[in-house]
Amino acid sequence: MPVPSLAFDLTRLITRLRHPSPSGIDRVDLAYARHVLAQAGDRFGLVSTAFGPRVLARAEALGIVEAVAAAWVEDRDATRDPVYRRLASTLGSTSDDRGTAAGAPERGGTGDRRRIQARTAATTLRARGPEILPAGTVYLHSSHLRLDKPGRFDWLYDRRDVRPVFFVHDLIPIDYPEYGRPGEAERHRVRMETVARHAAHVLVNSRDVGERFAGYCAALGRPTPPVTAALLGVEPVFRPAGEGPSFTPARPTFVACGTIEPRKNHLALLHLWRDLAERHGPETPRLVLVGRRGWEAENVIDMLERCPAIRTHVTEVSGLSSHGLAALLRSATALLMPSFAEGYGLPVVEAAASGLPVVASDLAVHREIGAGFAWFLDPLDGLGWRQAVEDLSVPGSTLREALACRTADTDLPSWTAHFETVEAVLARTICRPDD
Repeated sequence: MPVPSLAFDLTRLITRLRHPSPSGIDRVDLAYARHVLAQAGDRFGLVSTAFGPRVLARAEALGIVEAVAAAWVEDRDATRDPVYRRLASTLGSTSDDRGTAAGAPERGGTGDRRRIQARTAATTLRARGPEILPAGTVYLHSSHLRLDKPGRFDWLYDRRDVRPVFFVHDLIPIDYPEYGRPGEAERHRVRMETVARHAAHVLVNSRDVGERFAGYCAALGRPTPPVTAALLGVEPVFRPAGEGPSFTPARPTFVACGTIEPRKNHLALLHLWRDLAERHGPETPRLVLVGRRGWEAENVIDMLERCPAIRTHVTEVSGLSSHGLAALLRSATALLMPSFAEGYGLPVVEAAASGLPVVASDLAVHREIGAGFAWFLDPLDGLGWRQAVEDLSVPGSTLREALACRTADTDLPSWTAHFETVEAVLARTICRPDD
C-alpha cells in the first residue's frame, strides 16, 4: 500500500555541502532523498532550522537534492573527476580510461557549494511550517543530524497524527566512546533517546545495529519501538572490471576507504606498510587511503607526513567522487577494512560489487554483510594482515583465487531490495483517520 503523504528530512544533505564529496552516510541520505521524492503521493522536503521546521514542496525539495548531488559531482563519470584522473596517472603503468586528458570545465568547487547553500537557505526561510503537512503524514529522518537537539523535534508533539520513522546507523559513540570527540557519547545518547521517544518505527542497516539499539532502549527502561533491518544497497556505478573506467596499476594496489580516524585502524596499516617496505623495497605494494582526515588522527598524520619509509608506497586521497572510487576499486588488488568498529561497512559491499577481494576485520556486522565473500582477520593480527597482503600481491595465489571465486558467486544487497523493505515499513506506519 503506497504512503499517501511523506515528508523527508533534507537537513543533512544541505549542511554537508561544506565538503567536496559525500561520506557513506551522505550517500545513503542522497539515495533515500531521490527514492522518496520520486514516489507517487504527496511528497515534501523538511528542513530543521533555528526558527522551527520548514516544509518544501516536492519540486523545491528535488531541486535542492539534485543541486547537492551536482555540487558533490556524484553523477560525473570517473574520467571527468580530476581527483581520480590524478590518482590513475600517479598509480598506473598504463591506463584504460577514455578521455582522461581532456574534458569540459569541472564543476563542484567551493564557490558552487556556497552558492547552492545560499540559495537553499533563502528558499527554506521563505517556506511554511509543518502545519501544512496533510493529516497522517509519515516523517522520514534517515540520518542522525540534529537528533542531539531534542527541541528541534518538539513540533511532533503538536502534530500527533504525523508518524515519525528514524534511521539508526550505529551506536558506536556509546559503545566505543574512546573513538569519538569529547562529549560525543553523551550527544549520541540524546540522539537515541530522541528516536526512542518519538519513533513510530526505526530502520537500521543491520541486525547488529538493531540488537544494539534494542539493548540500549532496554537499559534506559524505555519500550523499544518496532525495528526493521534493511541492508544498504550498492549503487549501480560499482560494477566489475571491464564494465567501466579503470587503470592498470604499476604495482599491486590495496585500498582502505573511510575517514581517517582511530576506529578505522589506519595506524596498523601504516606500520604494516613500513614493515613491507623494509622487506620488499621498490617492489612494495601500494596502499591508497581514500577519505578525509578526521578527529584525533595525529598519529596517522605523523606517519603519512614524516615517515620516509612509506612515502613512495602510500597515497592519501580525498574528494574522490563515487564514480572515481568505483573506478579505483575496479583497478585495485583488494580492499582492506581493518576497523575496530563499524555500523555497516559500505565499502565492503561496494568493493565486492566491483569484483574486488575483501579482507575485513572480524566484526559481527562484517560477517553479516560479507560472510559469503570476505576474508576475516582480527584487527590486531598484524602478522595475519601482512600474510594476506603478501599473498594477494601474487597473481594466481591460492587466497586471491579463492576470494575472487567467492565474490563472483555472491548475491549482494541491492537498493531495490532495501527500498522494498522500507516501503513496506512506511505503509505499515501510516496513521489512518480511524486509528
